Amino acid sequence: ILVDNLESLQNAGLQNGDHVTAVVRPALKLAATERAFALWYSGANKIITWGDPDSGGDSSRVQDLFKNVQGVRAAKSAFAALLADGSVITWGKAIAGGDSSAVQGQLKKVQQLQATESAFAAIVEGGSVVAWGCQDAGGDSFAFQDELQNVQQLQATASAFAAIRADGSVFAWGDPLQGGDSSEVEDKLQNVQQVQASAGAFAAILADGSVVA
Repeated sequence: ILVDNLESLQNAGLQNGDHVTAVVRPALKLAATERAFALWYSGANKIITWGDPDSGGDSSRVQDLFKNVQGVRAAKSAFAALLADGSVITWGKAIAGGDSSAVQGQLKKVQQLQATESAFAAIVEGGSVVAWGCQDAGGDSFAFQDELQNVQQLQATASAFAAIRADGSVFAWGDPLQGGDSSEVEDKLQNVQQVQASAGAFAAILADGSVVA
């Protein structure tokens, strides 16, 4: 058995004609809410959770739904798992993103998940956005669907989301005091290359190297 990846096959005692069975151990990954953990690996059909049940520590309700897990995103009290078929499974505190039943029919071919403290947002095929969870934390994007088209990337503060669109513009929603209102700088948010978030604000790097915050 070769357990040291720096050791040669010859030093491990293997000779010509020997049969070798390779076992690849997948890399384990952890996600955490404020009071719970989730452990998984890419392609898993199970997620191990522990901690406060109200913060995502109990996933028994949805355990049978995990098929080929690709990633897990954590809010403050809820988790969202992205599966290989582009669907999303959620659990934890219902009002903080743990219940996605109201938008489950829209969560198909999801390409990216992002989370504030109490809400989730997903980019689906075609570049539109679906959000759920606490409305004050960005959990309702229905009124902004015209703005949330051709979205390439999402960023999040504690209570707001920012969407970078294909044309390099940005639209934000959620708590205005946490970055959810970009109207004052909207005319400056052109040719955006990157958006970064603190707990309560966004900053954008433009193509000319300037920064808008």
